[in-house]
Amino acid sequence: MLTGKVKFYNEAKGFGFIIDDESQNDVFVHATGLVDKVEQNDKVSYDVKEGKKGLNAINVKKA
Repeated sequence: MLTGKVKFYNEAKGFGFIIDDESQNDVFVHATGLVDKVEQNDKVSYDVKEGKKGLNAINVKKA
């Protein structure tokens, strides 16, 4: 699993971005990929899968 920090998450719209700890790249996260409820600046662990527009975070859990 990868680790990172929630950069932005809009609960009303159901999506946001995670900053990966190693690469410092943004990874898209959708509400369907969440295991735990997340908020901005939460430390998280996650897996990634290829989506239509790039990498998507899945199995996102608070670290």
